Amino acid sequence: MKVYHLFCLTLLFTVMTFNEACQSTTEEDVIGKNTTILDNASDILSPEALWAMGRIGGFASAPNAKDAVYGVTYYSVPQNKSHRVIYSLNIETKESTLLTTSSDNEGDAIFIKEGKQLLFLSNHGGSNQLWVMNADGTGRKQVSKDEDDIEGFLLSPDESKIILIKQGPDTSIIAEKYADLPNASGMVINDMMYKHWDQFVTSIPHPFLASFSGNMISDEKDILEGEPYECPMLPFGGTEELSWSPDGKFIAYTCKKKTGKQYALSTDSDIYLYNIESGETINLCKPQDYSEPACNPMLSLEKQSVNLQLETDCQVGYDMDPQFSPDGKYLAWKSMQREGYESDRDRLCVYDIETGEKTYVTESFESGVNNFCWSNDAKTLYFAGVWHGTNMIYLTNLQGEVQQLTDGIYDFSVVDMLHDGSGLVVKRMSMSESSDFYVLPLNTSGELVRLTNENQYFFDHLTMGKVESRWVKTVDGKEELVWVIYPPHFDPSKKYPAILFCEGGPQSPVTQNWHYRWNFQIMAANGYVVVAPNRRGLPGFGMEWLEEISGDYTGLCMKDYLSAIDDVAKEPYVDESRLGCVGASFGGYSVYYLAGHHDGRFKCFIAHDGIYNVEQQYVETEEQWFPNWDLKAAPWTAEGKSQKVYTDSPHLSVDKWDTPILCIHGMKDYRILHSQAESAFNAARLRGIEAQLLLLPDENHWVLKPQNGVLWQRTFFNWLDKWLKE
Repeated sequence: MKVYHLFCLTLLFTVMTFNEACQSTTEEDVIGKNTTILDNASDILSPEALWAMGRIGGFASAPNAKDAVYGVTYYSVPQNKSHRVIYSLNIETKESTLLTTSSDNEGDAIFIKEGKQLLFLSNHGGSNQLWVMNADGTGRKQVSKDEDDIEGFLLSPDESKIILIKQGPDTSIIAEKYADLPNASGMVINDMMYKHWDQFVTSIPHPFLASFSGNMISDEKDILEGEPYECPMLPFGGTEELSWSPDGKFIAYTCKKKTGKQYALSTDSDIYLYNIESGETINLCKPQDYSEPACNPMLSLEKQSVNLQLETDCQVGYDMDPQFSPDGKYLAWKSMQREGYESDRDRLCVYDIETGEKTYVTESFESGVNNFCWSNDAKTLYFAGVWHGTNMIYLTNLQGEVQQLTDGIYDFSVVDMLHDGSGLVVKRMSMSESSDFYVLPLNTSGELVRLTNENQYFFDHLTMGKVESRWVKTVDGKEELVWVIYPPHFDPSKKYPAILFCEGGPQSPVTQNWHYRWNFQIMAANGYVVVAPNRRGLPGFGMEWLEEISGDYTGLCMKDYLSAIDDVAKEPYVDESRLGCVGASFGGYSVYYLAGHHDGRFKCFIAHDGIYNVEQQYVETEEQWFPNWDLKAAPWTAEGKSQKVYTDSPHLSVDKWDTPILCIHGMKDYRILHSQAESAFNAARLRGIEAQLLLLPDENHWVLKPQNGVLWQRTFFNWLDKWLKE
């Protein structure tokens, strides 16, 4: 899951568009594709240009494998909002046509009626509801008129039934009502997980099963009725967590059937199979005979084993995202082995429906599965995974024989299988190019076929800096992959300031990701050489490299940072007297720690949403499984009092701080509370150190609003320029 990961474009797109799904604009204020912002302007990337780019979303192909629909979200800095639209695409000609031209937010379109119509979500009228229209965009008609917003949907194979994702009540927070206290706003809280990511949990999502006629929806039924469990799982889960069987008789869904303290301590989600006819549900991840101690749900979390062997039938980590095979014989899902370890390797599990046997088919791939899909003949699975700083597409057969299908300095993700099985639709991006859709041919050895070029206007007008990889020797004799991004129009005869980028996660890879805030090209465009190491603790370099960070935040991973910047700083084009250090989340923690342990290397620091006081973080964060695993013990325990991660907490070395620091934090960030940044800022000022604090009252662990995004960029570069250029 990588909960501190700041480079999840899919999640960023989902959160932003969902949060703004019910914000309508007037027709004259329609936000769309921008092809004028760069006219007569510089060829250097700016914050305004970043926010003017379109961000592609969902994709669905038609039964004829010749047509498709996809979504794009556009942003307006002046209006401080976004607009979600639907395009149709001719796969053969690569021609796109905008189907939704009003100011309504519309998306998640799929083909129905043998490709003649589209089913989609629209907030027309102020509520997110299901609509249909002809494949050419005509004949629009509202299908659902629910009292609640529909957040997602999943149509059955025969199109007779539909799953609707809607919010239901949650009882962990009680808003007490007394007649003599009509203005009281207090909340009575009875258990943990009363807040999650960026909101107080007053409702939870549930899947509702309904009949679908093509023109109306009826007979809704909550398949988790009476159960206080969320499905999809908060905060980022969607319809990928559910799957229809090909015969339409069963629904597989992801759920962590825990609440309160149990939920906060556990990553043990399971795959459940719901029988539509009988209403019965069974858990596919746990054996029905609980004689094996580690599988016994009656045991406390503390007594459950976290070192289960691969061959055991009991799964106690995350199990997510089920997909039935096209022939209905198998169900595949992503599975983590260990309880409480959210960054464990995601293995691809294949469950035989008839025998109940589970086979893990990606064991030879020493990294995790990001997303996947079945081949049409149910003999192969295609998946995306990270290795050596790039996300590639792989295939595996049911015997676990893995083969790499793509290459290059890119990040790929699996999107969709064309209905005729001729090609796999993938999304591709890099540090120098935003996401677009491609077809990876499967029946031939043909090259990738580009389907979209959403931001061609920008990349035709802008100059990107060169991106290079280099392997740097670490203090223990190993090698780490470091990405170096050079300023546009780079002149090796000049000397440039450089910035060390510290990754979040802590276990999130530094790959070929195009980000709309922590964008390496915009850092380079401002005249900086960017050094981005894949330090200890990141996936894609084997499990030993990945796991050397848990419980040891200040050990080899910090030395890896310094090895990277020291190596690049030796180059004649880098000015060693003008080095900066920046990072967010665990990267922010890294900045706060290095501020007291950098031996004069850096001239300024920037920490975004970082951990400053580790003991404080242990009791402040909401997903308690994370500090339990990574920090190893509570700080008040005998074991915790001796843990290096506490004794080396950044706040304990403030006496060694001597360098200007900018602290940034979102005040709706419940993963790492804004008190961390305020404490760091106050400590710096009390010590007489130049410091600045940027608080964002309406932002979470990310920065989602356009004007805040531009403010963030301006503040970020003003601080760097002040100390590294002036």
